[in-house]
Amino acid sequence: MTAPVFVVERMPTGPEFVLDGPEGRHAVSVKRLKPGEELVLTDGLGHWADGVVRAAEGKDRLTVTVRATVQEEPVPEPRITVVQALPKGDRGELAVETMTETGVDAIVPWQAARCITQWKGERGAKALTKWRSTAREAGKQSRRVRFPEVTDAMTTKQVAALLAAADLAGVLHEDRDHDSTPLANAELPATGSIVLVVGPEGGVCPQELAAFAEAGARPYRLGRSVLRTSTAGTAATALLLGRTGRWG
Repeated sequence: MTAPVFVVERMPTGPEFVLDGPEGRHAVSVKRLKPGEELVLTDGLGHWADGVVRAAEGKDRLTVTVRATVQEEPVPEPRITVVQALPKGDRGELAVETMTETGVDAIVPWQAARCITQWKGERGAKALTKWRSTAREAGKQSRRVRFPEVTDAMTTKQVAALLAAADLAGVLHEDRDHDSTPLANAELPATGSIVLVVGPEGGVCPQELAAFAEAGARPYRLGRSVLRTSTAGTAATALLLGRTGRWG
């Protein structure tokens, strides 16, 4: 089993490091790490260091012996971004969790025209915080050291600008009769960025499709079945990671 991952605000600068606070409490009281057990310290931005527990103190503090200098995981290419229309209920957190575990690089919340869920004011701020917290916890659980960025919610105009700057831009379309290409057959860039839009349960409206097409995005389909908005991004990410060789 791979060593558990713990997030730190600052990476170690010496041979010893004290892990305390919520992460220390999780290590001691939940994971019940003992002296001699291994762990990984990361800032979630790609920097990481292997360590071994030297001592456990109380319920929320570990002294860690850092075994080597801090390393940095290369930025993966091509970068995969999923623009996720806001699902109902807790399906947004489900989408973020599974996309993070799969390996997506960035998640963009999108207030599509047909979204039932509305991110406004304090409610929107709380929902965004929850998505970011979910990405952080899922990143730890899946032993990642570079967590996905969860951006501020974007409008359709902002999403169109994001698509226009991508090396491959696409919209996942659920209509088999629509002039769409299987994502499995798309010509993928070796570097740069891939941006895919996942619409809401009610679908992407014609005006949004037109705006995205004008930005250079093509319609793609995943297969014969229609996936929920909360699972389509995960399936697409897995397909792209396999095809680009990032899962190789």
